[in-house]
Amino acid sequence: MSFFRPEIEAMAGYTPGEQPQTADFIKLNTNENPYPCSPAAVRAALETARSGLRKYPHPMAEPFRRRAAEVLGVPADWILCGNGSDDILTIATRTFVGQGQWLRLPYPSYVLYKSLAEIQGARSEEVRFQPDWSLGDDFAAARPGLRLAFLPNPNSPSGTVLPPGRILELAERLPCPLLVDEAYVDFADVNCVDLVARCDKILVSRTLSKSYALAGLRFGFVVAQPRVIEQLAKVKDSYNCDALSIAAATAAIADQAWRAENRAKILATRSRLVAGLRKLGFNVVDSHANFVWSTHPAQPARPLYERLKQTRILVRYMNYAGWGDGLRISVGTDAEIDACLARLAEIV
Repeated sequence: MSFFRPEIEAMAGYTPGEQPQTADFIKLNTNENPYPCSPAAVRAALETARSGLRKYPHPMAEPFRRRAAEVLGVPADWILCGNGSDDILTIATRTFVGQGQWLRLPYPSYVLYKSLAEIQGARSEEVRFQPDWSLGDDFAAARPGLRLAFLPNPNSPSGTVLPPGRILELAERLPCPLLVDEAYVDFADVNCVDLVARCDKILVSRTLSKSYALAGLRFGFVVAQPRVIEQLAKVKDSYNCDALSIAAATAAIADQAWRAENRAKILATRSRLVAGLRKLGFNVVDSHANFVWSTHPAQPARPLYERLKQTRILVRYMNYAGWGDGLRISVGTDAEIDACLARLAEIV
């Protein structure tokens, strides 16, 4: 006799990237920022800890909402915060998609989307990217029971972006809300926040894990029209963001000078990584994120990943059925990228 829901027993579950517990790895596999976060974020967390943690935090993370509203140019009540953007994705799935209904996602993209549908007892439909990583009109096609679509922009693993105009076109055709997952958008030149005011079906999620170097903090948020935020708030945990994360996230998003400087360093290193890989014969997709997607015409991806790991360099090997496999390499420091490229040069 099993006490578990059939959907849970049947699913494989999401597998995060490797997280070695020793410091002797060059870690280029989970798109973490290679540099320390804003000192203002650290100070804010420490000050909050010293002042005491006996009281509950603000249930809507109001200090962050107010400051983020200033940075993004939207009203504060258009923002809902979460325990990382994965929490936001979970809240959205639970809000819009019921058991047996459909969630749509592009393929290949973030594999967690499919897991969220499975947990909900819902079904997911994958619409393949075109070979140039664009999306056809079939992504917006109507179907009975379609309740939500996810669209990562920039996409993972490719790092590619769809123009905001194309996303608005797809959203207006879709018979359901479209959540644009902008986890990596600070490394791109375009974003979709302005589209939220133009289309009430568009939601835009963000995270502080990547461009703000706060992956260990777990803080994300979504921008949507107030009626949508009101319904999402009913589904979130009552205190889904703790006092330390609210304080640090608020200070981090206020420090736009730090973000701009950090972004410039990562974009410069990304250019070096792309050039180095192409010099070694890799096919590299032009990236708008803090990682690159690469394949080699003469070297299988899996052995490359394994040989890098033998020398304690971690990249992400990813294999998509019907599409192919490759290496997703996060942008590290210049020294880390130099070490990775040198080792690949020895292998290939």
